[in-house]
Amino acid sequence: MVRTRSLTLGPASRPVAVPDDVEETRPKKASGQVVLPFHIRWSGPPLTYDLTDRADRARVYEQVLREGTEEDVRYIIDVDVLLDLWDDLVLPPTVRQAWAAWFKRHRKIDLEC
Repeated sequence: MVRTRSLTLGPASRPVAVPDDVEETRPKKASGQVVLPFHIRWSGPPLTYDLTDRADRARVYEQVLREGTEEDVRYIIDVDVLLDLWDDLVLPPTVRQAWAAWFKRHRKIDLEC
C-alpha cells in the first residue's frame, strides 16, 4: 500500500466539477435546510445544514466543491454566494484554481488561489 501522496494519488488527482452552465437558473438552487448525499459527506453521520447560516453555507460549499459532481454543483452552488465566501473557504489548490479559472472566463474576475 502506498502511504505518500503524489500527482496521481490524493486530492490533487481528483477531478474538479466546474460546469460551464452553473449560472443557469434551472434547476432551482438549494435553499433552507439541506442534508448532503453520502457521496459528498461520506465521513460521519448525516448532518442537516442551514443554508441561511453563513458558517453552514461555507461548510456545504467546501464539501460540494471538493466532492460533488457537476449536478451537485449546479444544484447547490450559487456563484454569487461562492464569490462572497471565497476568502473564507478551505479548499484544495486544485479546486481554487479550477474555480478561479471559471471566474476569469465567465466574469472577468481575478481571484487569489
